[in-house]
Amino acid sequence: QVQLVESGGRLVQAGDSLRLSCAASGLTFRSYTMGWFRQAPGKERELVAVITSAGDSTNYTDSVKGRFTISRDNAKNAVSLQLNSLKPEDTAVYYCHAVGRVPGLRFWGQGTQVTVSS
Repeated sequence: QVQLVESGGRLVQAGDSLRLSCAASGLTFRSYTMGWFRQAPGKERELVAVITSAGDSTNYTDSVKGRFTISRDNAKNAVSLQLNSLKPEDTAVYYCHAVGRVPGLRFWGQGTQVTVSS
């Protein structure tokens, strides 16, 4: 049974930093591209950051470039998202996402709430 468990979300002030973590189990973690999505109230879920299975390439949505950093530790089956210079518009539920090499093979975590007050 595949599980992706996020942690680290909480209430912070604008300008603060936060680190989200996602612990994966039940899958060959090193074979999966990992990503972080977020969904704000009344908005669609959007891709925030993605990292390749080997961790050798990353990509970010424009609104977080230079502020967020995605990383992974394949030895620990974990992926993290460092959030710096947080803004109120970063407030959302953040989801961990795994995409396998087989088409359609993907998994979601349950989400962790990040709230940024102004």
